[in-house]
Amino acid sequence: MTFELDLRGQRALVTGASGELGRAMARSLATAGASLALHYFRGAERAQVLADELSASGVEVVTVGGDVTAFEQVKSMRAELASRWGEPSIVVANAVIQYEWLSVLEQPLADFASQHASTTMQLVHLAKVFAPAMLSAKWGRFVVINTECAVQCAPSQGAYATAKRGLDGLCRVLARELGPSGITVNQVAPGWTIGDASRREGTERQPDYEAGVPLRRRGTDQDVANAVTFLASQRAAFITGAFLPVCGGNVMPGL
Repeated sequence: MTFELDLRGQRALVTGASGELGRAMARSLATAGASLALHYFRGAERAQVLADELSASGVEVVTVGGDVTAFEQVKSMRAELASRWGEPSIVVANAVIQYEWLSVLEQPLADFASQHASTTMQLVHLAKVFAPAMLSAKWGRFVVINTECAVQCAPSQGAYATAKRGLDGLCRVLARELGPSGITVNQVAPGWTIGDASRREGTERQPDYEAGVPLRRRGTDQDVANAVTFLASQRAAFITGAFLPVCGGNVMPGL
């Protein structure tokens, strides 16, 4: 008997794949057998380094650039992928623009609009462009990266939490609309996650934060990638509309 997650034969698009979380997710999906489309906006060089790494391991991988806040660019991304790679059956909505956290009274109005565009509207664009092929195939996965901040709504999180809470509502609507065609829509909500920068800087330990986490540690990018890969797999076939915190219990959404 085997319990490995098997994504062989699936194509996965990861937005923001040149970032820390995106790279971990892409590697995890590739390890499970998926072919990868690595999206980037300004991180073309980082995306290509990752593509070369995965390709050297035998993974079918392409890179694609574009601004996910611009609908026409997302449509162009799909056209490019369809011509040289195919249609994704798995879409991981990970890209985000994050600004300095300020009080609502101090945060520029433009930050609220831009945060909404890169968070909520990104998924609107991805769904409109990539869901039709999933509907035709009667199978698909949207895995959306949210955050523990959507539950915390702490001071200075106004623009970020507002956009992420809007994203939560959109995911629940999409789960109901796409579910009859066998497409699942789920969210993964990381906490303050350890990535490559934390490791380089030696800042993995954050005692004040860890003291409030029931598991008494910060999560890693691999912890998040594991959850994403599970929700993308057939093991999660009967899970949709879920908001899954990957934060060691730091937030526990109630019934």
